[in-house]
Amino acid sequence: MFRTVKETARKVAPAAKRAASANASQSANTNSNSGYVVAAAGVAAVGALALMNENNKAHCAVEGVNMAILKELSEIKKVLGNLDPTTKILGQIEAGLAANPDMIMSKHFDLSYYNSLSDSLKARLLACCKSGAENHDSGVGVYAMQPSDYDDLKPYFDKVIRDYHKIPGEVKHITNWDLSTVADRLPEGGKLDLTKLGLGTTSMRVRVGRNLASYPLPGAMTKEDRLNMEADMVKVFKELIEDPAYGGNYYSLTPGSPFEVSEKFYQYLVKAHIMFKDMAADTYLASAGIASDWPFGRGCYVSADKGFIVWVGEEDHLRIMCMKKATVLNDVFDRLKGACDTMERICGSFAHSKDYGYVTSCPTNLGTGMRASVHIKIPKLTAGGSDAKAKAVARPLGLSVRGMGGEHTPIGADGTVDISPSARLQIQEAEIICALYEGIKNLMEEEKKA
Repeated sequence: MFRTVKETARKVAPAAKRAASANASQSANTNSNSGYVVAAAGVAAVGALALMNENNKAHCAVEGVNMAILKELSEIKKVLGNLDPTTKILGQIEAGLAANPDMIMSKHFDLSYYNSLSDSLKARLLACCKSGAENHDSGVGVYAMQPSDYDDLKPYFDKVIRDYHKIPGEVKHITNWDLSTVADRLPEGGKLDLTKLGLGTTSMRVRVGRNLASYPLPGAMTKEDRLNMEADMVKVFKELIEDPAYGGNYYSLTPGSPFEVSEKFYQYLVKAHIMFKDMAADTYLASAGIASDWPFGRGCYVSADKGFIVWVGEEDHLRIMCMKKATVLNDVFDRLKGACDTMERICGSFAHSKDYGYVTSCPTNLGTGMRASVHIKIPKLTAGGSDAKAKAVARPLGLSVRGMGGEHTPIGADGTVDISPSARLQIQEAEIICALYEGIKNLMEEEKKA
């Protein structure tokens, strides 16, 4: 490993020197890609430096790493910090592609397309790519900054979207919550009753991500934007609190807000899975600007029965959720649809794209922005505490398997997992809830066979 680091450092050091002396403004504003490729070499050099610094320098010396290179790279790092921001981020994107060829953002970044854009659109595209440029281990690495980014930068985003969502042809999303249009997939009577699948009272949850059309997306919001949006949503929540169908309270994290809660109560809400975690600790969201100004403009509304929750100011303006321990999936689905309609009536239109459906910061959630899930016990498919077999069975069914607390959390000791359909885009809301019911049915059959 140390030999590889040494070779990498020696190869990139000369190019990094050129990057340090390059005319940044010229390389950023011409159609030549030499400037940013040289900058990429400089970024790679700094990466090699960081890797070597993580190891014991004495050990490196034993392996023959030239300490002079370490010193040279340290100097290069200082100069790279003064590069033109445009040249630097283009270099980071190029270096990211070399470091992680599977990152969707850098894989589809085309310099010729970038150079064809106006200065304002160039800046918008780079702002969208910043998270992946700074975090080379990203899977997607790109976030929209404005509600219109998906349409205004469509030649780029369309490639990203079709790659992630595995859509070979043209993307054209249709929004449809009407279960009567999928009557052929519903049980007799139209009720998605889990008792018919052998389940009892089950934890059910349906959520959507939504953004207000009147504001920039979270990554481009100013502190004033965040406070103004929260103030707009407080008006909505006051109306909901007065409605017997909702009631409840709004809890704000904004210092000085009349609805501000203590740090202790905030931590209680987080542990109870009611409030989201500290976003400032997320390097991907921080690079994207989504975590900026934390905790201003953040909070959550909770209905009186705790079955309806709205997060304010997370990855999207709003994360709207309905949950219930019961047996009929229609209960949470219908309530969510009604709540979304009520909120949009009060706070104004949600951002929507003619081709991609509801607009979300991350292209992975475009379309419905919906995730419908249940907690079910599959002890045979999770024997030994591993969800590997369950995932293998669920994947062909179009289902995702997660731990009880969400992604990257452990499964329950009794084999309880969180199951949800994977698709978000080019699938209708009504189809998602049907897919969940059908998927549970098939998964339970596989559990019996295991």
